[in-house]
Amino acid sequence: MTNLPLKPPLLPQLARSKAQLPIGDQWSYEPKYDGFRAIVFVEGAPTMIQSRGGKPLERYFPELTFPEGRYVIDGEIVIDHPGGGQDFDALQNRIHPASSRINMLAEQTPAHFVAFDLLACGEDSWLERAFFERRAKLEALAPGDLSLTPLTTAPDEAEPWLRSGEGVVAKDVRAPYRPGERTGMMKIKRQRTIDAVVVGWRPGKEPDTVGSLILGLYDKAGKLHVVGHSSGLKAAEKRTLIGKLTPYETGQRGHGDPSRWKNEKELEWIELRPELVVEVTFDHVSGGRIRHGTKILRWREDKQPQECKLEQMSL
Repeated sequence: MTNLPLKPPLLPQLARSKAQLPIGDQWSYEPKYDGFRAIVFVEGAPTMIQSRGGKPLERYFPELTFPEGRYVIDGEIVIDHPGGGQDFDALQNRIHPASSRINMLAEQTPAHFVAFDLLACGEDSWLERAFFERRAKLEALAPGDLSLTPLTTAPDEAEPWLRSGEGVVAKDVRAPYRPGERTGMMKIKRQRTIDAVVVGWRPGKEPDTVGSLILGLYDKAGKLHVVGHSSGLKAAEKRTLIGKLTPYETGQRGHGDPSRWKNEKELEWIELRPELVVEVTFDHVSGGRIRHGTKILRWREDKQPQECKLEQMSL
């Protein structure tokens, strides 16, 4: 990559979270993807694919190819899910030390790259140019074998991505590209809700407090599955919930999935009889589990636990 105006590692520009779409003439909108953010450096045929953290990714995705030339583009590596959307679990399976396994998965679940920004072309860096210029140049350069993310400047055309996709990324069309900074971009995640059974609770860091609630859903056969947890409780709630939950304790302990980041004790939770129901928000689902902590909207005294079905997560 000696002759490119930009060299790896190059941090990607990041987005600030926002609850609603920003409205105004300066905003464009793209669908948000559930994949690996990647910056691609192309100089002739050799290509380096850099992760968000600056690590090389090309060995994990041997099926990805890019048109020859001299350019640097920003985008997302994704694997399509047969049921729609993207399969993040399949992406994670690629980060494996064995080349034989990677090559097998590349054939079984091929990935593709979706480009959404041009950072350099030929001998010139385009970081200081406005996004609308960079996007126009990317569209002019992109041949048929390089996929580009859809883009619109109409908020009503972006709304469906909030209802059925991962969300929306809004970009200020006047803004330059600022590596590593949260400026000129906003992400509006799709927010969904489910009614879930509270099957346990995990103690907080402070004595006599609740750190998180363990959530469960029933399958069609009536079996209860742990699907995630809800954290982010307010300080007052963390203490008052002890009194609410204690009468439902079974005396048993549950355990979370093995984790390299937490020890066995941290993963332990106090089991409850499955009688309490809460409505919570969530965004990502991966492998049948909610990937990020959820937020409690309200307690559902009017809802029967057996009505809390797994199928809610696929709606």
